[in-house]
Amino acid sequence: MTYNQIRETADFLKNLTNDFVPEIGIILGTGLGSLVEDIAVEHEISYADIPNFPIATVEFHSGKLYFGRLSGRKVVCMQGRFHYYEGYTMQQVAFPVRVMKLLGIHTLMVSNAAGGMNDLYKLSDLMIIKDHISLFLPHNPLIGPNLDELGDRFPDMCDPYDPDLVTMALGIAREQKMGIHAGVYASVPGPHLETRAEYRMLRMLGADAVGMSTVPEVLAARQMNLRCFGMSVITDMGIPEKLEKADIAKIIAAAKKAEPNMTLIIKELIGRL
Repeated sequence: MTYNQIRETADFLKNLTNDFVPEIGIILGTGLGSLVEDIAVEHEISYADIPNFPIATVEFHSGKLYFGRLSGRKVVCMQGRFHYYEGYTMQQVAFPVRVMKLLGIHTLMVSNAAGGMNDLYKLSDLMIIKDHISLFLPHNPLIGPNLDELGDRFPDMCDPYDPDLVTMALGIAREQKMGIHAGVYASVPGPHLETRAEYRMLRMLGADAVGMSTVPEVLAARQMNLRCFGMSVITDMGIPEKLEKADIAKIIAAAKKAEPNMTLIIKELIGRL
């Protein structure tokens, strides 16, 4: 995707929303779309109506962009994201984040459904992402001609997830007497889930949870110097010795069970920025 395409899409959205300038971008993952019910929505736009935007093909990703206010802040929220396994390039997966930057955001918040690989985790637990592993992704949204207008050729990734936001979110969870974890998220291409041997390997490398999203968006965001915060809902367990066949209905149910606590943390975090 070219800078001109990113600018064209951003200009289209500015015109459609009467120059609404969001401060915070939000990407909602699998089974986690109901946060939009707490947004005082001013504009709701289908992805299909946005020039250059991909279209969400996963059945539980609705594919709408919302502009409005949440916890006193102006936000732009994606209800449904794009994945490499849908056949999109990494540049297409990261495209909305780049558009959000041009719209005005300074912070990106992402959520996802993930498989838990830490023995201390259980279904519907929340994990604040403190770091990630992306070595298994076959591509990277930063590969190719660098868009100098957006950032450096070699962005630093020593703190992809803002340490102050991680600490603040953990504090909110403690205030609410909410059990929560902070761990490492491994991103893989999917769409298949992992074998027992792959789970063992990921655990040996230091990952606590595994999923098929988030990292491409965060890479693009960090290149543009956006603050990032990420959270996973543990929707299935990847403990090799206890592995069970995946059931998408159970995965969605586990996400829905955790969704109120995730929504509370995001709302409180946004209100304190």
